[in-house]
Amino acid sequence: MSMKSANSNNRVTETNFRFSANILRRLGEELNPSPSRGLVELAKNAYDADAINCTIELKNIEQPGGTIIITDDGDGMDIQEIINGWLVLGKSEKTLRNLTRLGRRPSGDKGLGRLAALRMGFSVSLQSVPRESSGVKHSLLIDWERYTGDALVEDIDLKIETSLNIDQKMPGTMIALENLGSHVNRSEIQRLARGLILLADPFGDNPAGFKPILIASEYSDLEKMVEARYFRDAEFHLVAKVDGKGFAEALVEDWRGATMYSATHEELRQKKGSPYRCPVANFDLWAFLLDPTTFSTRSTTISEIRNWLNEFGGVHLYYNGLRVAPYGDKGDDWLSLNLMRARSPELRPSTNTSVGRINITDNDRLLTQKTDRSGFIINEAFQELQVFATDALNWMARRRLDEREKKRVADRKEAPKKSEKEKATVKQAISTVPEDQRKAVQNAFDKYDKARRSEVGELRKEVQLYRTLGTVGITSAVFAHESANNPLKLVAQSIRTVQHRCKNYLAEKYDEYLKDPIERIFRSVDSLRVLADVTLSLVDHEKRRASKVDIHKVLRDIIELYTPFITDREVAITTVLSEGSPYLRGSIAAIESIISNLLNNSLIAFERKPPGERKIFIKTRIVDDELELRVMDNGPGIEGIDKNDIWLPGQTTRPNGTGLGLTIVRDATIDLGGRVDAIEKGELGGAEMIIILPIIGA
Repeated sequence: MSMKSANSNNRVTETNFRFSANILRRLGEELNPSPSRGLVELAKNAYDADAINCTIELKNIEQPGGTIIITDDGDGMDIQEIINGWLVLGKSEKTLRNLTRLGRRPSGDKGLGRLAALRMGFSVSLQSVPRESSGVKHSLLIDWERYTGDALVEDIDLKIETSLNIDQKMPGTMIALENLGSHVNRSEIQRLARGLILLADPFGDNPAGFKPILIASEYSDLEKMVEARYFRDAEFHLVAKVDGKGFAEALVEDWRGATMYSATHEELRQKKGSPYRCPVANFDLWAFLLDPTTFSTRSTTISEIRNWLNEFGGVHLYYNGLRVAPYGDKGDDWLSLNLMRARSPELRPSTNTSVGRINITDNDRLLTQKTDRSGFIINEAFQELQVFATDALNWMARRRLDEREKKRVADRKEAPKKSEKEKATVKQAISTVPEDQRKAVQNAFDKYDKARRSEVGELRKEVQLYRTLGTVGITSAVFAHESANNPLKLVAQSIRTVQHRCKNYLAEKYDEYLKDPIERIFRSVDSLRVLADVTLSLVDHEKRRASKVDIHKVLRDIIELYTPFITDREVAITTVLSEGSPYLRGSIAAIESIISNLLNNSLIAFERKPPGERKIFIKTRIVDDELELRVMDNGPGIEGIDKNDIWLPGQTTRPNGTGLGLTIVRDATIDLGGRVDAIEKGELGGAEMIIILPIIGA
């Protein structure tokens, strides 16, 4: 600090920021809390120093006081490199554009990553032999106890000792983390072993000539597993790349290595006419079909593949030659493979059925790693990289879907021919039966053939039924979307304008002449909006996924959705639900279909019932492992049709009814393992529908 006289009355005091020694502890522990991640950063330093081998040795780490020694055979460091590089935090002397002696691109660490590892012990010793002057070695000891209390970082001197390399140590660096503050548990050792094995892309043919090794049994077990390289057993191999101008191409190979499909940039890019604004990247994904048929003729077992994928599955990210965590770690599905597979399980790989890597060459530093080294900052370049990979996966899925559909169409055309051919074969066989038995055999076959044709006919009718339902659903969804977003909004805005102007012009006469009809229009718009919301909600594809479904929650949600519609029709709805939250394994869509159709039936039944006298009563109760749901109303009940026929498709007493609602209720209930029943005149005097569903628990 110094003081200067600006004039006789003013003084200028020069000063600067100073840092408490505790800042090193906070940076090391809070920015990078995982010891394994910090040790991997030290291995990256060895890679940047052109090391071929980097060994991490753990000594007595089962309890506090142990030692970790990191040794590499890289270029080592001279005094200036130690002072201006290794001891400087937050600034890197490395540049990604300048290649190292072995042609590697530096990882660009600013020292914060390795600080977490250096802080593991109460002291750190460094010994380095520089390649340019291998006759000397430089040693440095850091005692972390000096960096406590009120000490300032800049006030604590460190001494670098230079001596002759009498024992002729080879060029490289050795770092010892001594007197560890805590033990290192087995799970942390496993994470470290996995991180070191994956660090230099073990899936590639040229792992950059870099071999990090952990002296621990966990490492050797995983090393043997990763070296197995089961790529030959993959059913598909996706190869995609994007060049320096942002244009991509892709192909898919089968397990023999033959090209199945290929794509240009225009076929891959969903956002047509534009390049990907991301660094140069190469994407490889090996997808496996883990079924007994696929592996029936192979020497590898499914369990071996499952164990391998369980440890290394997912898509890993390599940046200028080195892996970046957490992409591809267990539980990190950064490309949403599992979500996409849930939507079409037959055609999509998951993290449990595939392994892949994306190699990035980023000369222009479009991507920036986070300060704690846990992945990249999510900027446009990173998002575009995700889009590129997702586009490639979607393209592969489309090609596989197209192939499956072509096969399905071909099989459907071929099926009648095969059937007739087999029928002729059977007839030929019957003709060889002794004459006294031939008639009986022929009669038996004719009965079977008639029953089979009847079954096929019923299946065709059912297919047509559900195609009709699908068409109705699509049409309704389009109508609901268009009406909710355009006409309904326009009607609501217009009637508000009419209301406002009428109030201004008519003043107190507004209530007498126009208030009631205008409010009826508002209520009608709300009712129509409910219909649109219900339709769009029911066709939400996410609700068709199998999951644990809380039946009462779905019931309450549907009633809330219908409330404006029910209120407009002056219907009183009462619910009495059993205690707890009964749930089953199924889909939300199935439960919604049951409840919505039963509510619709009751509302339709009220067309002949005066407003103010309309009641719906819904109650549930749990009996053993089943939930009984009863929906009843005070409408006219089941009239003009047998109660057993109400479940049949097309059966209705309503002039313009489809007769499909209760069919859907029946089929959805049966699919869930339940059963249906009805009472013509129930507790409230109208129809009473009974749905029995098996539940897992409550």
